[in-house]
Amino acid sequence: QEQLVESGGGSVQVGGSLRLSCTVSGYRHNPNCMAWFRQAPGQERKVVAGIYTHGGSAYYADSVKGRVTISLDNPENMVNTVFLQMNSLKTEDTATYYCAADWYSCGGRSPQDFKTWGQGTQVTVSS
Repeated sequence: QEQLVESGGGSVQVGGSLRLSCTVSGYRHNPNCMAWFRQAPGQERKVVAGIYTHGGSAYYADSVKGRVTISLDNPENMVNTVFLQMNSLKTEDTATYYCAADWYSCGGRSPQDFKTWGQGTQVTVSS
């Protein structure tokens, strides 16, 4: 059974950086799409960034464009890890960050577009 495990969350000051990792395991076929979502207390889960595993084409939420980069450890081959490099962090980036994967489509920005989820990792940005 497919499993996603996130790591790399933590506390950082405004303007700092964090790199999140998500390790994928237990799958027979490469996922078609990997993504990061985030959810702040009392808010809906929203997409941060997604990436096609075939070729590495990425898409981002407007709120993080220019500050965040999603990448794969092994595009076009068996994906093991997806990364989220976050720079120039703001207090509004504080949330639980979730890794997600889907084996059928890509480009979706809704949680309903993704089949498999990690347990989440907390990111706290303080001023």
